[in-house]
Amino acid sequence: MYLNTHSYYSLRYGTMTIDQLLLWAQKCRVEALALTDINTSMGIPEFVKKAEERGIKPLAGIEFRNGDELLFTGIAKNNRGFKELNDYLSWHNLNKRKFSLDGWIFSQVLVVYPYGQKNPTELTDYEYTGIRPTQVNQLLTSRYRKYQNKLLIWHPVSFQDQSAWFLHKSLRAIDHNTLISKLRPHQFAGKDERMAPVSRLRKVFENYPGIIQNTEKVIRECSISFNYKSVKNKKTFSQSLYDDKLLLQKLAFDGMEYRYGKNNPLAKERICRELEIIDKLGFSAYFLIAWDMIRYSLSRGFYHVGRGSGANSIVAYCLKITDVDPIELNLYFERFLNPKRTSPPDFDIDYSWKDRDEVQDYIFKRYGKDHTALLGATSTFKNKSIFRELGKVFGLPKEEIDLLIKDPGNAFNKHDTAMLITTLGKKMVDFPNLRTIHAGGILISEEPITCYTALDLPPKGFPTTQWDMYMAEEMGFEKLDILSQRGIGHIKEAVEIIHENRGDQVDVHRVNDFLLDDKVREQLKRGETNGCFYIESPAMRGLLKKLRCNNYLTLVAASSIIRPGVAKSGMMRQYIQRFHHPEKIKYLHPVMKEQLEETYGVMVYQEDVIKVAHHFAGLDLAEADVLRRAMSGKYRSITEFKKIEERYFQNCREKGYAEEVSREVWRQIESFAGYSFSKAHSASYAVESFQSLYLKAHYPLEFQVAVINNFGGFYHSWVYFNEAQRQGGTLELPCVNRSRYTTCIYGKTIFMGFVHVQNLETTTIELIIAERKCNGEYQSLINFMERVPITKEQLVLLIRVGAFRFTANPKSSLLWEAHLHLKRPAGNHTAPTIFQAPTKTFELPVLEHSFLEDAYDEIELLGFPVSVNNFDMLQTSFRGEIQASDLLLNLGSNVRMVGRLVTIKYVHTVKKEVMHFGTFIDSTGEFFDTVHFPVSLKQYPFRGSGIYLILGKVVEEFGFPSLEVEKMAKLPYRPNPRS
Repeated sequence: MYLNTHSYYSLRYGTMTIDQLLLWAQKCRVEALALTDINTSMGIPEFVKKAEERGIKPLAGIEFRNGDELLFTGIAKNNRGFKELNDYLSWHNLNKRKFSLDGWIFSQVLVVYPYGQKNPTELTDYEYTGIRPTQVNQLLTSRYRKYQNKLLIWHPVSFQDQSAWFLHKSLRAIDHNTLISKLRPHQFAGKDERMAPVSRLRKVFENYPGIIQNTEKVIRECSISFNYKSVKNKKTFSQSLYDDKLLLQKLAFDGMEYRYGKNNPLAKERICRELEIIDKLGFSAYFLIAWDMIRYSLSRGFYHVGRGSGANSIVAYCLKITDVDPIELNLYFERFLNPKRTSPPDFDIDYSWKDRDEVQDYIFKRYGKDHTALLGATSTFKNKSIFRELGKVFGLPKEEIDLLIKDPGNAFNKHDTAMLITTLGKKMVDFPNLRTIHAGGILISEEPITCYTALDLPPKGFPTTQWDMYMAEEMGFEKLDILSQRGIGHIKEAVEIIHENRGDQVDVHRVNDFLLDDKVREQLKRGETNGCFYIESPAMRGLLKKLRCNNYLTLVAASSIIRPGVAKSGMMRQYIQRFHHPEKIKYLHPVMKEQLEETYGVMVYQEDVIKVAHHFAGLDLAEADVLRRAMSGKYRSITEFKKIEERYFQNCREKGYAEEVSREVWRQIESFAGYSFSKAHSASYAVESFQSLYLKAHYPLEFQVAVINNFGGFYHSWVYFNEAQRQGGTLELPCVNRSRYTTCIYGKTIFMGFVHVQNLETTTIELIIAERKCNGEYQSLINFMERVPITKEQLVLLIRVGAFRFTANPKSSLLWEAHLHLKRPAGNHTAPTIFQAPTKTFELPVLEHSFLEDAYDEIELLGFPVSVNNFDMLQTSFRGEIQASDLLLNLGSNVRMVGRLVTIKYVHTVKKEVMHFGTFIDSTGEFFDTVHFPVSLKQYPFRGSGIYLILGKVVEEFGFPSLEVEKMAKLPYRPNPRS
């Protein structure tokens, strides 16, 4: 009887989860239920599965609205009808059209209009009118009384009770960005949109048995179901499953020759074993699609990194999907794919942020828009956003909203409105708020995507599923993760800059050579990693020094133990201690030593959990991976997990292990599995880190320019400019004759890009560069103004930033000249003349000029000074008693240092007190690190960016020095002379 129900997937409208909706249906003895969320079908797959589990017949539908205007509701007669609804919704979303049925014909959909909206004589065979219980009395005098065969019982459901109605109304106010008191009646649902027992509905319509029969007939005719166990991805890459099997086999063995040579029995045996599992589980097409994408991107010169558990596969390695050798690292394929894995695996492929869109575009064109979609995501209401949204709805001023967010226990928050917001907010936590887009997931389906979901068109520009990765997994899709990453961008651009500036061709895929490069290894050991992917943060720099890391395997381990879970658990410190004192390690059992000696007895990786379960307890590799997934909270079958747990202890007893040993190993597996990291993932990161390290070691200036131009990394841009100067580069301010949009390098001279100048418009930059390319360098300011149509404001920016210093005229003179001659509007540009008329010159008095004026101009326009060192702007000439390079020579001493703040790490102690770790650069450009315990931090807090005088004690941990801060004060700059 309920053909129009809303869940909370009717965003900012519905108030019930699917489970709550079905629970109410059971209470009201509802045997069949249609979910008809507003302009979305995202909840249908979840609804169908859960309804079937509860013994309720599910019906699938969509309620279509243009804004607040209810148009009609479509109910699918079957799965084909569900696709028709999704196609209709998708077409309007992708083409950004308002909903209309003009010219649109359904064959497997029933359309239901609101009562009174459409003349009953105009209704087609598949069209009906819904009549609400409150409208029954109108039938006596209505034109519909003669057409009762076209009427259906229509009782919308949007909330559970009175309090949920008020929550619904609040959500509508949020959606309309208005005060709740200003909502109009048509903008929210009536209080009667609650579910009632079916018997009560029948009672209302007892005088109209024909309407009851119509409704029951519709329910009988409609159905929906999905096979949640079958794989929905494209089934074949070539002509058939068998052809896919043969093609993948050929490509894998061709790749083996490239990776391992012709005769490598170990590699051959493993490839054969993996191919057998891939074929058995139906994943040949998935591997071939990934290979096809890689083949295309390599043909375009795009650089990629394949990472994640896919790097556990030797077939992926041979197909160049990944660059991690699973044999060298003893990686288990079962970590990626095994017969007992209940959730589908996926490949994570990283591209430069500049290249990813082209790769995605290829995939859409290669496999067709009907079968390809980006994966959607859903942002939910969280604490801060809830308070802010509800605060606006109930008219609280910003200051009171801020107080409610920052200090909810404050006495000023004890008023009724704040209490109401808190009560409503608790109900809204984790409600879907907006449909967004997954970071990089792509689905390629065998059937059209709209068989399973409607599509949106977010700003990304590609069709996107309305449901998220969790529902994709539930439905049986394996996604391809095509991700963008700044680290890859700076590697690719560095190679291009090196070729342009030095003429050298660098092959960044020669990773094996990089791993053995002495210069690279020494740089890694010293923690000289500024700009290098994943290993440039202060914490990672410190870890590299503590581990004296100078090789690939140690870096792989470091990339894993730096993860928050491992570090927080104390295992990172234990690993470092064991690294320095391996003789003190005590292993529980010889098998533990055999399997974990590489990591000093610590289960650093997820693969370690699998190894121990397999070799110590005799579980097969698939079972061991189920164990790992279950203990990390990623496996849902409790029954299967319990069986494996029993098998673990049974196997241990059969092997004759002491009970306490078996239980201790189990405890360690249990404690490590929750926060351990994939070794394949770490190895992929480490490969990319070595590529960055090689470029930095051999081409430091070009590498830093590439890092700067990709605007990504751990630090602000000024830190990378500092690093370029530290590496011997000469940094120049933007120049109209030498600079480009981004930063460029000539020899060892680096010209800042125009993009770094605040408020300089892209159009202006493009005009400057285009005119210079066509007609050569600018000869003077007048020459520039005659050739480039530019506003006075834009020209002043260029003068102030020093872009005309080639004229050798002071800024004051240039500004005078600009104001004198630039009188015409920017659009009145004339083409350059062959013969330049002489311009009038004027004698100006000598004006005073200070280097501080330039420094303050540069801080305002670039964010930091370039023509002078920050330290030279200080009122004091004191630069510290020691520099960063002297720290290890002064262990235990209390010293004063002067440093420019780079970054702060915020942490909480066991007692929940705040402490900080600081990173500074001294006056020579070198890094040093500080520790700020709660006591000193309270008395001497950080006061924003700038240069600080720091008093502290020099300490070290495993050879890595830092300063334990006792006192700290921010040093004042000399004032701006123009102030």
